Amino acid sequence: MVNIGDVARAAGVSRSTASYALSGKRAISTEVRDRVDEAVKALGYIPNAGARALATSQTMVLGLLAQFLEDEFAPAMLQYILGVTDTARELGYDILLVTEADGAHALRRITDSRMVDGVVLLNVAEHDVRLPALREAPQPGALIGLPADCAGLDVFDLDFPEAGRMMVDHLHALGHRELVLISQPEHVVTRGGAYVWRLRDAALEQAQKRGIVLHAVFGESRQPAVGRDVNAVLDAHPSATGLLVHNEAVAAALPSILHERGLSVPTDLSVVGRYSDEFAKTFSLPFSSIESAPDRLGRMAVRQLVRRIGLPAGREEPYVVRFISPELVDRGSTAPPR
Repeated sequence: MVNIGDVARAAGVSRSTASYALSGKRAISTEVRDRVDEAVKALGYIPNAGARALATSQTMVLGLLAQFLEDEFAPAMLQYILGVTDTARELGYDILLVTEADGAHALRRITDSRMVDGVVLLNVAEHDVRLPALREAPQPGALIGLPADCAGLDVFDLDFPEAGRMMVDHLHALGHRELVLISQPEHVVTRGGAYVWRLRDAALEQAQKRGIVLHAVFGESRQPAVGRDVNAVLDAHPSATGLLVHNEAVAAALPSILHERGLSVPTDLSVVGRYSDEFAKTFSLPFSSIESAPDRLGRMAVRQLVRRIGLPAGREEPYVVRFISPELVDRGSTAPPR
């Protein structure tokens, strides 16, 4: 088995220099670091995780707390997980994915035992029960999702209110005056899914300013309830000329629902969704949409977390709350109403 001594000999440096080049604990010239990296690749050297942890007090592992909830569409959640894991891998970290229902207990377990160097939280609720435990942890944390209280944490999210306003304004500019907004299931809001009402309330307010009638309803997340509810909504509002979709399960089912009803987009109905471009490709969705940017949010959260881990005074630096500005991806599903 290849060890650090083998790497040092291949690179033409001392054992300690090779160790410092890999750990980053001392300044090493670029030339020497490159030679060590080449030796590592050539020999297939894999550092011992236990020894590395003892030497550096770091595990090079990030905890990722997520939950696959029945009332949310699992493929959409996977987009966020991939954004986190891909960036962590690029920065030399492994991911410990924790999906335990008792998130606060799980968080204390992995932080108290020093299993991870930092934590990323998904499925963030408005008053998330995991946040007190994360604030008390010796490791830093980053959130993808906006809670009511951001104190002591780095927070990254899409600007959902602006997304709601943008969806309304886009169809208003085309001449639409009656729209339907289908959001996530109502119990997502009940348990603290603030992103649902942040977009919904902003869309309703903007519609009122523009003189638009906006029917805001909650959709389902699983079949056959999705199809049944969407058909019921369209039956209830036959004069609506535009559909805003803030529900990935509805978006994925919508092409077949509209086909069965004999409706053409955008001739009969203009549609704007809120999901990622990758999600649109996965489900072959032809609808224009607000880009939810899960990959970008994952990159931002992980990079900020790793920055805090690497800086001696990282925990003392000001915490950040950053929003991604929404962008409309035009796929040709909107037009002036007939």
